[in-house]
This record gives sequence, C-alpha cells and structure tokens, in this order.
Amino acid sequence: MRLPKTASLLLVFALAKAAGLSGHHVPLSWWAPVAYLWQDAVVVLIFGALELCLSRRHGALWAAYAAFVLYTVINIPVERALSTPLTMPMWRAAGGALADSIWHYVTWQNALLVVSVALVAVMAPLVIRRRTQGAIVDRPNHFTSVGPDVSGPYEADGVAARHASPDSYRLRNDWSGPLAAALVICVALGPAACARVDTGGLERNAWATLITSALPHIPSRAATGDWRATNFDRTPYEDLSRFAGAGAGRNIVLVSLESTAAQYLGLYGAAPDVMPNLSELARAAIVFDNAYAVYPESIKGLFSILCSTYPAFDSGAEMYATVPCQSAAAVLSSNGYHTALFHSGRFMYLGMESVIRNRGFEALADAGDIGGHHNSSFGVDEPSTVARILSWIDQLPAGRPFFVAYLPIAGHHPYETPEPGPFPDRDEFGRYRNALHYGDASLGTLIRGIRARGLEQKTLWIVLGDHGEAFGQHEGNYGHTFQVYDENVRVPFLIAAPGLIRQQIRSRRVVSLIDTAPTLLNLAGVGAPASYQGRSMLDGAPRMALFFADYSSGMLGLRDGSRKFIHELDTGRSKLFDMDKDPGEKADLSARHLEQVRWYAQDLRDWSSAQKHLLRAAK
Repeated sequence: MRLPKTASLLLVFALAKAAGLSGHHVPLSWWAPVAYLWQDAVVVLIFGALELCLSRRHGALWAAYAAFVLYTVINIPVERALSTPLTMPMWRAAGGALADSIWHYVTWQNALLVVSVALVAVMAPLVIRRRTQGAIVDRPNHFTSVGPDVSGPYEADGVAARHASPDSYRLRNDWSGPLAAALVICVALGPAACARVDTGGLERNAWATLITSALPHIPSRAATGDWRATNFDRTPYEDLSRFAGAGAGRNIVLVSLESTAAQYLGLYGAAPDVMPNLSELARAAIVFDNAYAVYPESIKGLFSILCSTYPAFDSGAEMYATVPCQSAAAVLSSNGYHTALFHSGRFMYLGMESVIRNRGFEALADAGDIGGHHNSSFGVDEPSTVARILSWIDQLPAGRPFFVAYLPIAGHHPYETPEPGPFPDRDEFGRYRNALHYGDASLGTLIRGIRARGLEQKTLWIVLGDHGEAFGQHEGNYGHTFQVYDENVRVPFLIAAPGLIRQQIRSRRVVSLIDTAPTLLNLAGVGAPASYQGRSMLDGAPRMALFFADYSSGMLGLRDGSRKFIHELDTGRSKLFDMDKDPGEKADLSARHLEQVRWYAQDLRDWSSAQKHLLRAAK
C-alpha cells in the first residue's frame, strides 16, 4: 500500500460514521452505503493527493493526518447527540455560556468511542505499512546488482533493493489503484444516492461540513413581495379587532419563555400540566394555537420579536447592531413608558448585546448584574431575576406606565434546576419538564407580585415561547436550532389583560413572533412603524408564518392554514404535511401536491434571498 495513512483515514472515517449512526434509523437500501460515505470518500481522496505530495516530508504528513483524525473524533459525540457534525455557526456558539451543556455529553460511552477510534487511527498506519513494507516486485532490467544474487521475485532488505531506483519497484499487495477507483465511483454516485436515501444530514463528513457551512446557503438578491400572502388558506377566523387600543395606558409585561414548545404544555393539551401558573393566567386570555417562531434560536429570534424584522440567512448576531430598528421598547419609550429588560442569562452569549443595546430600554440587567443564589455557566436562578424586576417596578415614579421584558433561562439545556422537580428525571425530557415547572413557579411569583402591588387590573401580559425544543420526535431532531418541525418552532402565545379579557378566547389563526411588536403596540393604542414586517395579530386576515434554520443544514419552512411545508436547501427535498390530520408531521404529502410544493418553495427562496439583501443593504 503506497498510501498507508490514506487507507487508515478511510478506516477512521468509517468507524466514526458507524459511531455517529449508532442509535439512528438507517434506511435499508443498496444506495445507503454510498449515500452515507460519499463525502468521506471526497475527503479521503483529497488527503490521498496530500500524502503523495508530502511523501518525503514525514513530519508534515503526520501532522496533517493527526489534524484530520483529531477533528473527526471530536465530532463523534456531537453527531451522536445532535445528528450533525460541528458547523461554523455551532463553533461560534460554543462559548463559555454553554460549558454546562457541553460537559453534559462527557460520558464514559462517548469517551470510549473517541479513545477507541483514536487508537485505531494511531495503530492503523503502522500495521498497514508493516504488512506491505519491504515486499518488492522485481521489474526486469531495472535492478543493478552489486552484491550476492538474490533469487525469487520478492526481496525485503537485499542489496538490490538498496540500489534500486524508487521508480523501479512496487510494493506487494498495493491496493492504492483499486481503492482510489472505488472512492472515485463512490463520489460520482454520491449525489444520486442521497437523492434516493434521506440521510437526515448524517452523510456529512466533519471536515466537509466545517468548510461548506462557512459558505452562503442562499444568494442575496433584491426583490419585493408580500411573502406571507397565502394562495391557499381561505379559512374565516374570529374577529379580534375589538381589542385594538383596549390596553392603552396599561403597564405591559412581555415574558419570553426559553426553549418552550407549545406541545408540552397543559395549555395546549399536554398532560401533566408542567406550567400551571401559565395555564391559570390563560384562563382569561387570548390564546393562539398556531404561533410560530421565526428562527429556532434565542438571539436572532429576539430581534424578530422586538423589531418585527426577519433575521437573515448566514448572518451573525453582531450585524444586527447596525440594522435600523424602532423596537417596541423604543416606540413605547417615546410614548411615555418606562422600559427595561431583565435576562437571567448573559448578554454576551451569541452577541445578544447587538440586539438589545440602543433599542429603547432605559434599564438592562443580565446574570452579571442580578447576581443571585444559584449560578450556572448559562445564568442565574429565576427567583433572583423576578425579585430584581419587582424591585425595579417599586422604584419607578408614579404617573407613567412601564414596559418590562423578562427573559428567563429555565428550559435551556442541560435543564438543571436548583432543587428537584415533581417529575421523574431519569432522562432529558423529564429534566426538561422539571425545568419548565421551575420557570413557571417564578412566573407565578411575578404574577402575584404585580397583583400585590395593586397593578393587576392595570397590566397587559404577553407571554410567548422564544422557540421550541425537540426530543427525537423526528429522526435526528434534538435541541432546537437545527430543524423546523413543530417541536422546534411552534410556541405558546397568549395575551392576558385582567379585567379586560374576561374569559379564554382560542384563536386558530396562524401567527408569527414577528407579529409580536405590532400586536403589542396595537393593544396599547400606539401606531406601529411602517418598517415593521409583521402585522397585528388582532387583524383577522389570513397570513402565513415563515421560518428558517441555518445552524446545520439550510432549512426553510412555512405554516399556511392547515398546511406545513419544509424545504431543505442542501438537498432540494421538500415535505408537505396536513397539520389538522397529521399534527406529528409523519405523512409527507408533497408528491400529491406538486404545484403547491413548487409555489411554496419558490416563495420561501425568494423571501430568504430578499431578506438577506435587505438587511445587508440596511447596515
């Protein structure tokens, strides 16, 4: 074997792929091996060329081999947990605030897999070289004999070998040619195989993913249109316009619940009820059954909530500091409101400061300002944050209403709470439900604190989830940032105004968190800026909810009446679901509605390209 390290790298990739696929459903198909391995084959061929170029520079070659192997084994626990190798956005997010979440995956199983594959990577080049080294096939008339005659076609360390030209022999059992041919065939068939096998992104090589994730998912292109206008939904919805301006002069409390999907809450039919205080508040509230986050991650999602502007594909949070935005806080401040934002987490996480600074908040406080009784890498305990909010309210001068935004962290992975919860915590979902219950207790404390201050009948509540959380409902879907199924993006949304809204009103209209700011201002009787891309939820005209994810694969999605559509940019694959009949998104109807699928896909691509151009031009 002329390329022992290349062959070893192929073995390492195959073992890492097997480890990453463990526990996942692998479709049974003749195409499956090609579909899952073709990207590995691309990288192996590239490394093979590198090994040929560095054949005489052993130190550099070993360093390159070690780098390829090290990054591959690091990704094994990531792929097992999140069904994706590390991407560039994931690297940017892997800061100190996530230390507790990262440490959670340092298990003996993951350590054993990483060490085992690393040991194979160390031993394989030595074993392959030893088995093939020293066996030389004599080419007639090419050896210059200077010593005793050596009989036979093979010779290990004889004089002839020492005096032979490097080009005058080849190693016994040299499989380099057939191996290279097999890899080339695998690469050539790879795209066709992936079109036939839905790998869920698990075919990706760690190195290839790192490089491609740094490239744009979509082009930036100027375009205009009403991207949320539906061609299909004609459902008549209840009239909520009577509440426009009904909350004028009231205090406004906006609560953005962390990682809270609607489907896990008693308010939306789940049992047991993990958030009883939220359910109690909703007894006299407008409850939206089909509210969707714009983006399944907190920071850019917060930008859409405060500024009623879509974030853009392939953008870091830092760019939003210079995007023009009249946030809801800024508009209310200019209309006489005191404004503040309190976050149990840390503003430095993922560039959150770029979203909230200079957005009209008179007071800003995060975990570092609040302190608290329990600290984690992600933030502080919720009771301390609620106490700080109530203290701020107590210090306000009389005569002006206030707007306060409360951003808890309860519900974020690794779902730790200062004290045990009421639900079994043998698995992550149990710990997650306890975390939601813990956060709900502090929501109850805030509600009672407002009531104790005689402000209940003077306060308007908007409570929403910033995004959802997935626990494997769909293959490879864990956490929240990577996909756009309902567990990722469908969230609770309610409007409560004690004394004004006297009973629960359920609304099935499709709404988006981008509608939050114009809805809040509409309730308060304050005009919304013309720059807002959302519209008041009190407006009964049907509209679609648009959303996307770009942390791993590029994914676009929408909800249109009863229809839910998902489009994968990387593969071109689309899925269509009837949410009334199939709320679990299991039965793909895309093959039966090709015209609808084409229209949805084009609308989403045009919208995402136009939004990317709009925000870049606005900087």
